[in-house]
Amino acid sequence: MTDPLTYFWVAFKASLFSTGGLGNLPSLHQDLLARHWATDKEFASSIAIGQLAPGPTGLWVVALGYLTGGLGGALIMTAAILLPPLLIIPIWQLHSRIGDRPIVRGFARGLTVAVSGAVPMIVLIRVLASYGYDLSSIGILVASTGLLFATRVSPLAVLALGGVAGIILFGR
Repeated sequence: MTDPLTYFWVAFKASLFSTGGLGNLPSLHQDLLARHWATDKEFASSIAIGQLAPGPTGLWVVALGYLTGGLGGALIMTAAILLPPLLIIPIWQLHSRIGDRPIVRGFARGLTVAVSGAVPMIVLIRVLASYGYDLSSIGILVASTGLLFATRVSPLAVLALGGVAGIILFGR
């Protein structure tokens, strides 16, 4: 670690846009390896320490901070992972004051609908880009979507059927 401020921002960004636990691993791995501030061995060691140590799994980044920057790195990582949850408090207080206003409710509803539409499309784009746009893949996609929307078939059953279809169609 050569620049503490950049180190903090990399860790803060990873924590801010993750869901906790190991959710920040891909972002940290990409950013710290690109800057040559961490190695794969340090990542593996810090994850192992995080799994073995008592407490939340997300604290593995403190071990990573220590392995890559000593005590200062551990303190920077600790601050970076604690700050995003603490930002919720002032946002919640603001929302409790203005959350009943029609403009805020409208914004929240529009945002919810946009995210609900964007997430499946992002998944489709990533999956189809990875596996291709052949007729068999599109058939499995349409069939599984139809089963989920038109029937009361369990999502786990649809996943199992998709896996069986994948074996039959692509398991050569």
